[in-house]
Amino acid sequence: MPVLQGVGQHQAAAQLRRGLRGVDRLDWIHALPWLAAAAALGAAGAWLARAHALRHGLLDLPGERRSHQVPTPRGGGIGIAVAWVLACVLSGGAGWMPRELALAAGCGSLLVAVAGYIDDHRPLSAWWRLLAHVVAGLVLAAGVSFAGGAAWLALLAFVAVPVMVNVWNFMDGIDGIATSQAALAALGIAALGIASHGEEGVRAALPALLLSAACLGFLPSNFPRARIFLGDVGSGTLGIALAVLVVLLLSDAAPGQGAGLLVLACLPLSAFLIDATLTLGWRIVSREQWWTAHVGHAYQRLARRTGSHVPVAFAYAGWTAVAVLAALAASGSGFIVKLAVCAGFIAAGILVWRASTGTDARTHEETPDDDQPE
Repeated sequence: MPVLQGVGQHQAAAQLRRGLRGVDRLDWIHALPWLAAAAALGAAGAWLARAHALRHGLLDLPGERRSHQVPTPRGGGIGIAVAWVLACVLSGGAGWMPRELALAAGCGSLLVAVAGYIDDHRPLSAWWRLLAHVVAGLVLAAGVSFAGGAAWLALLAFVAVPVMVNVWNFMDGIDGIATSQAALAALGIAALGIASHGEEGVRAALPALLLSAACLGFLPSNFPRARIFLGDVGSGTLGIALAVLVVLLLSDAAPGQGAGLLVLACLPLSAFLIDATLTLGWRIVSREQWWTAHVGHAYQRLARRTGSHVPVAFAYAGWTAVAVLAALAASGSGFIVKLAVCAGFIAAGILVWRASTGTDARTHEETPDDDQPE
């Protein structure tokens, strides 16, 4: 990518090797059983949730404005939620995460998951869900403060939780996309931490790897053809988990490096952030009822054009993989280069979004399902 020319060929290659090969320093003998357990929880949760949903009629029904064609159970992300909360507990006990932050992350994630679980069983007011997300943000911010984090990082934690929870809920509308993006983003954040923090980054990478493992355990139930959907319990958990991972990444930043690292941390999340932000912004400008569900996202339009969810999920995965590599290549550069790399991806994302959605976004239709706002 041209914007990376300012990084320097040798420097970029060195940073890529450091991030991608740093996992060699992990204690895999001790880590692999935990990763396997996280994957097993993700898989078992989907299987049990599907049986529960079929027994109790917890189905998302197809319709002309929805992306699926057959009635599909929901709530399969509960295994990911359980795995992530346990990962927070384990990370605090093992020293992979400051204990105060781990406790706050676990409690906040549990609150978001419970709100999502209730909503998967019976509609919960959007205001009550939003309140749960805001409180979870406050809990995480308090954890950052008690762990000795800077005030700006606590503020970021407070804002990031409701934003990320709702972004992942907005973008959970076709088979496999939300889970695969979360798995890739977590891996990218882990690699970025290793490239930026060395040995400290290796330890901090383990919570991200546990989240990725749980996602991979669930994914076969949701892709290429969904036998069960994540539900709000799953999408909400993925959102707050990624917010926690970003906060953890920034908490280890050296003085003066936080801003640049924050810019790079946006890259693994950029596919969802760009699509969700531009779509929401356009709906507000167009004076639509932006707080209601819709099918106007780029990924939804692309799925309708291609007639399949699979190529769209792979296209988003390809974008995220390139974004991770760009972040790693730029991790050893100055702030201006990092900002330029991020700006380049934003500009490219705007062009792709505009081409995917068309110039007249007023054709957006309202729909009551897959893409429910929080």
